[in-house]
Parts: sequence; C-alpha cells; structure tokens
Amino acid sequence: MQSFITLRNTLVIALLATVAGSCSFMKKKPEKSNTTGWNYNDKNFGNFNVVKPKDIKTAPGLVFVQGGTFTMGSTQEDVMYDWNNIPHRVTVNSFFIDKTEITNLNYREYLYWLEGTFGGAGMDSVVQQALPDTLVWRNELAFNEPYVEYYFRHPSYNNYPVVGVSWLQATEFCKWRTDRVNEIALMDKGFLDPKTQIKKTLNGAGQDNFNTKAYLLGEYQATPGKEVTSKKNPLKDAQGRPRTVAKFEDGLMFGDYRLPTEAEWEYAAYGYMMENPQKKAKGTKGEELIANKQVYAWKNDGFDNVRYTKKGALQGSFLANFKRGSGDNMGVAGGLNDNAAITAEVTAFYPNGFGLYNMSGNVSEWVHDIYRPLTNTEADDFNPYRGNLFSKIDKARGEGNLRDDKGRIVFVPESDSSLRNRRNYQKSNAINYLDGDSSSNVSYGYGITTLISDKSRVYKGGSWNDRAYWLSPGTRRFLEEDESANTIGFRCAMSHYGNAEGTSKNAKTGIFFPTRRNKR
Repeated sequence: MQSFITLRNTLVIALLATVAGSCSFMKKKPEKSNTTGWNYNDKNFGNFNVVKPKDIKTAPGLVFVQGGTFTMGSTQEDVMYDWNNIPHRVTVNSFFIDKTEITNLNYREYLYWLEGTFGGAGMDSVVQQALPDTLVWRNELAFNEPYVEYYFRHPSYNNYPVVGVSWLQATEFCKWRTDRVNEIALMDKGFLDPKTQIKKTLNGAGQDNFNTKAYLLGEYQATPGKEVTSKKNPLKDAQGRPRTVAKFEDGLMFGDYRLPTEAEWEYAAYGYMMENPQKKAKGTKGEELIANKQVYAWKNDGFDNVRYTKKGALQGSFLANFKRGSGDNMGVAGGLNDNAAITAEVTAFYPNGFGLYNMSGNVSEWVHDIYRPLTNTEADDFNPYRGNLFSKIDKARGEGNLRDDKGRIVFVPESDSSLRNRRNYQKSNAINYLDGDSSSNVSYGYGITTLISDKSRVYKGGSWNDRAYWLSPGTRRFLEEDESANTIGFRCAMSHYGNAEGTSKNAKTGIFFPTRRNKR
C-alpha cells in the first residue's frame, strides 16, 4: 500500500512538472525591437513601454469624419461677386468634429468651471474675458431686449447654439475642453486622484489647475490615485516600479480640441461618406466617385432643394433654419416653414451624411483660418490652411516656471534668424504668406481700402438670418477675431492619428497584399 502511494505521488509530481513546463513553453514571448533585439515591456530590459498600435477613441461629443478629396469652393453662381471661393481640388485627412454646435449649456459649464477655479482665486478678469457678449441681440430699430436678458441664461435655451462668442473666446473654450477631457481620462485610469483633483480645482486652484501640456512636461504636480501606485499598474519604470505619471505615448490621453480648418469644415459639411454610390462594405472597396456635387449640406434631390421631398408627413418641410425672404424668418402662423424665429435647438433639422447637424443654417460657425480672398489659388492641396504661427516653448522662463497665469505652457514665436537654413519654411509668421507679404505685392490697408486685417477670421455655413445662398458650404465671410454676432457660433474639431479609415480595430494605413511564396 505504501509503495502504491509513493508511486502515485511520483506520478502527480511528474504531471505537475510537465504542466509547468508546458505553461512555460506556451508563455507568450515578449515583443522584440527589430532595431536592437531588446525586449519591449520587459523589466529585465529596462521596461521600454510600447503600446500596440490602435485606432484612437472618439473623444466626447465628436464624430469621426473619414478624409478624402473634394472640390473646395463655390457650387453655384457667385451672386455676391466676391470671387473669393474659386473651386479647387484638395485632400483633407481624417479628423473628428462636433456632432452639433456648442450650446448655451456647454458654454455655461465652461463659465462655471472658470468661476470656481479663477474667480475663487481672485482672478475675476479671466471669467470676465470669457463671458459672451449678449448685447449682440440689440438693434436700433428692433425690440430684441428679451434675448439680451434671457437667451444665454434661461433654461428654455439650454440646447440652443451659443452666440456672441468671438473667435478668440471660442479658441479659449477649445483649450479648456482639451484639459477637462484629458483630466477625467487620467482620473478614470487612476493617474490623478479624483477627490483631490476636483476639490483643488473647483475651490480656487487658479494657476495651479490641470493643463495637458504642463502635465506632460512635468510642470504640473499631480496626486496619483491608489490604482497606479500598486503592483497592478501595468506601466513600470526602468527599475520595475509602478509608473505614476502617464505619457502621451501610453495612448491614454486625447489630442487637442480646436476650431476646424476651413477645408475640414467644408468637407464635413458636404457629408460625402454617404454620397459615394458604392460605399465600402465588408470585403469590398468603394468607388472613387463623387457624382453631382451637392449645393447644401444634405443630399441633392432635385436642383437647389431646401425642402424634404420624400412622400410622408415631413414632405415639404424645410431642411435648415434660414431666412426665406425679407421679413420672413419662419413663415405663416399655422404653417410655419422652419418653425424657428431665431436659432433652433442644435439637434433640429436634417443631419448630413456624417450625422452632423446644422452645417447649413441655424448659426454660422467660426473656423480656424485667417481670411484672405486669394488663399484658394495658393494654399497647399493637402490639408490647406492659412494662419500658421510657428512657435516653441519659452524656455527662457526657466524650468518650473513655464506656465502663465492660467496654468498653460507659454509659447513664443520661433526666431526667423534660426530658420534661414530650413527648406520648408523661413518665417515663423505665415499669416500673410503669398497674400500680403513682400513677395506677393498685395497689401491690405485695414480701415482705409479694405476691412481685411491680420485678425480677420473666416466663418461659414449661413444662419437663421441669412438667405439660402449662404447655406452652401463653399461660401465664406469674415469678421475680426475679437468681435462677435448673434448669427455666429462654433463647434470644435480634433485631429485623427493613425490610419485614415479609422473604422476598424484591424484597419491599417495603406493596402496590404497577402505574402506569396515564389515558385522555383
């Protein structure tokens, strides 16, 4: 009996050894560098962390827009005779853009944060600079005083587009939104302690509030959560200790919210993804075809059609919020055409092929570009944009002092003298390049011969108080960046990184053919 037990124990030990050996054999080998042969994500090789390539997540409020080529510019006769939107073919890379215009509620959330963070620290001027100009509703020969008092604050208008916001204020909103979205992303992963973070920020943090670039540069000292200080944290430093500070390479944070470029905005407005008659389906390839360029943000169904034409209860309904004619902002009682005297809720009316609302009508929208009438004949044909101010971090301030009074990293223009040997650009300020600089022989005498200046910014899309002509995405107008109107709002955008298709976890940039063995 004893010998049987001994034999059984021996067999069990042998079996366990075999299983252990097989587990060791099946253990996934660490990924190696094809440059040096060193292991990635291995504490024995210094823990160089490499995140697998993946499509980035869509940040809050945004919609993915697959890029491509299109004809930018006018789609019908230029009745204004501006000749500032000559048709030209360009390519726009894939990007993200807000599904709707920024609402009064969205902007009030922004002001609430500013009041707690800066107002609580005695920096009331920061809050004052962000307030929308509600006086834009006033007119000498109209009674719009109720809108001055109620449009921005009253709950009835929560989901209406914010107006009275200048280009500068809209840009500041985008910066704030970037930091709040990345802040909560890091809190969700434990790299920021939520209780400490929220309490500090909303109780008068002032300059010491979370800023993405300041965090990445080590200028913002964060309190990490318990999750990342434990052994469960997959991110380790070179000594194998849990890493408590995230890097951009870890793929946990989002890119910058910003205003869309004019080309991005116009491309998104057309919604071409749904216009391709042979859209890419599973296992198939779509055609390179755009037939009959549409006039407005929705699909053409007849010439210049601004009404819903399919049979049903909605047949004949207006597809956008605009002014049909002089004195006709919404039609006749009992048969209102667009059912909106001024603006309407941001999800009203017909979305386009990308699922974006009110790219035509409701409010015109700021875009990022500086306005010049001749840009379309000179701009690059890939991601065209005018307004570059190439800058660098102001390191002269000294390490630990790189932030301004709002807690953001301070940037200064690059020195032109340091750019002389560059081939791609020689000046840090490219606003006037080929249309206002010395080589173009074009001058803009602001206030004398023209209203165009270096502060003129483009806005597009048409509004509740515009005729149908301005609803075409190709039309463009301009206003000074520090001015605002009751017909102009905005929406944010964000660059997309990686593969342009961006719709599949396995999507890759380029076309990959199967490897075939050569027959001898």
